[in-house]
Amino acid sequence: MHKSLPIIGICAAGSNAGKTTLITQLIPELAKLGLRVSVIKHAHHQFDIDHKGKDSYQIREAGAVQTLIASNKRWALMTELAQEPDLADLLAKLDNRYADLVLVEGFKQADIPKIEVHRPSLNMPLLALQDANIVAVASDAKLNLTRIPILDLNNIAAIAAFLITYLSLPTQSA
Repeated sequence: MHKSLPIIGICAAGSNAGKTTLITQLIPELAKLGLRVSVIKHAHHQFDIDHKGKDSYQIREAGAVQTLIASNKRWALMTELAQEPDLADLLAKLDNRYADLVLVEGFKQADIPKIEVHRPSLNMPLLALQDANIVAVASDAKLNLTRIPILDLNNIAAIAAFLITYLSLPTQSA
């Protein structure tokens, strides 16, 4: 049995708030501190990781329920589903030997600690007002919240430091 990894969600009230941008900026910042990050990303729309004309695409289109593609650099497992996957099931698919923490993008209803990305200019509701699982808000503007920390969305080092402290992660300088 592998160790259980610390998990934190990155959520927002809607699309295009900057969740993926925050995650892609956090990964190298955390890597500088010696932390390896796995990510689970929720997609609201049907998506493909392979394309017409590729062997893996043809195999999947022929009806394979699972297709595992491997090379000397990486492997990917595609599984066809009949319903929305559960976050706990997806977490169980990750190999904990390769990471020190998991960032979860989306899954805003999940019962996990989350950082909300909030940009007041987008006129979306602030989820932190209703969701007790939100442990901080990363924003590009001043907010009037007293219950939880407000993090500067443009200060990735400070957000990484918050994650390290909140999740009690051991670090090492790179």
